Amino acid sequence: MHAKWLFIGSQFTRRMWFRATLYGVFGVASALLGALLRPWLPEGLATRIGADAVGNILGILASSMLAVTTFSLSTMVTSYVAAGSSATPRASKLLIEDSAAQGALASFIGAFLFSIVGLIALSAGIYGDSGRLVLFAATVVLIVVIVITLLRWIDQLSRLGRVGETINRVERATREAMQQHLRDPWLGGTPCKVVPAGTHAVESDRIGYVQYIDTGLLQAIAEEQSLELWVNAPAGTYAAPGRAVVHASRKVDDELRKRLADAFVIGDGRDFRQDPRFGFVVLTEIAQRALSPAVNDPGTAIDVLGTVTRLLCQWARQAENGDTPPTRHERIHVPPLAVDDCFDDVFAPLSRDAGGMLEVGIRLRKSLATLGGLGFAPFESPVRQHASRALELAAKALPLERDRRELEAIPVGAATGKD
Repeated sequence: MHAKWLFIGSQFTRRMWFRATLYGVFGVASALLGALLRPWLPEGLATRIGADAVGNILGILASSMLAVTTFSLSTMVTSYVAAGSSATPRASKLLIEDSAAQGALASFIGAFLFSIVGLIALSAGIYGDSGRLVLFAATVVLIVVIVITLLRWIDQLSRLGRVGETINRVERATREAMQQHLRDPWLGGTPCKVVPAGTHAVESDRIGYVQYIDTGLLQAIAEEQSLELWVNAPAGTYAAPGRAVVHASRKVDDELRKRLADAFVIGDGRDFRQDPRFGFVVLTEIAQRALSPAVNDPGTAIDVLGTVTRLLCQWARQAENGDTPPTRHERIHVPPLAVDDCFDDVFAPLSRDAGGMLEVGIRLRKSLATLGGLGFAPFESPVRQHASRALELAAKALPLERDRRELEAIPVGAATGKD
C-alpha cells in the first residue's frame, strides 16, 4: 500500500465519528458476549454472586451515559467555537482531532450502547443465569473504565478551548512536523534547489493546498517510465491552474500526467503533518488576533514569540546534530524548506502589528537576539533582516524617542553591530 493511502486513511481515523463508531461496536459486542459464553459457564453461579441486579445497574448506566455524552458534546462544540474566535479557526482542527477528547466521548457512547443492548438482551431472555454473570463482570469492568475516563475528562475540560492550551497544542503539532522534516528533509529524494531548464511542467486538475507528497509512488512511476522528477509544490503550496506540482525530464501524456498528479494529496486547507511552516503560520495568527484592538492582549503575543523561539532553537540544534538521511528515491528531486520563509511567516506580520507596542517589540527583539546568538548559519540572514525591519516599523509607530532607543539598545548580532 502506498504511503498516500495511509495518509488518507489516517485522516479518516482522526475524525470523531470513527472512534465513536469503533467504541460503539465494541460496546455492542461486549454486551452480546454473555449470550455466546453461556454454554461454557456453570448454572447457578450468577445467583450466588448477585448478578441478578445487573439490570438495575445497566438502567442507571444507560441514563447517566446519555446525559454525560450530551453534555460532553455541547462542551466540546463550545470549546471549538471559543478556540476559533479567541485564537484562530486553523487551530480548531487540532482540538477536533484530539485523541483524548475523542476517546472520552467514544467511551461514553460505547458505554451507552453497551447498556442499551444489555437491557434489550435481558428483556429478551437470551442470557440465562450464566450469561448474566458474564454481563455483570463486563459491567463492573466498564464502570471502572468510565470512572477513570471521567476523572481525566474533567481535568481536560478545565483546559479545553483556552488560548494557552490552544498554543500548546499548536506547538506540539509544529514540533512533530518539524522533527519529521529534519529526519527526512527531502522525503527520501535528493536535494535540489533549482529545477533545471528543459523540463516539462506537470499540473494537477485539483485546486487546493498540497497536504502530502507520496515520493515512493513518484519513484515507482519514474522507474517504470525512465523519468527524472523535480517536485515543484512542497506541502503547504497552493496548487492552481498554471502552477506545476512536478517537473518531468520529458513530455508526458495525459494519462501519465494524472498518475503523477495523484501522488499529491490536495485538500481545501493545509495540514500540519508534512508542513512545519503551517504551524508557524497558525501561531502567528493567534498572536495577531491577540494584538488586534478588539482583544488587546499583548501577553498572548509575547507567549507566542516565546513558543516560536523555542521551536526555532530546537530546529537549529537538531539540524546541526542530525545525520544526513539516506536517499531512497534517487529519481525524485525535492527542494529544501527555506528557513527564511519560516521567519517571514512569524516576524514579518508581528513586527508590523506590534510596531506601536513597546513590550511586544522588546520580546520580538530579544527573540531575534536569541536566534542570532545560536551561531546557526541559516538563521543569520533572516535575523538581520527582520531585526532591521522591526526597528524601522517601531520607529514610525512609537511616539517616544526613549522607547525607540530602548529597542535599539537590545543587541541582535550584526543587525546592530554588537555581539
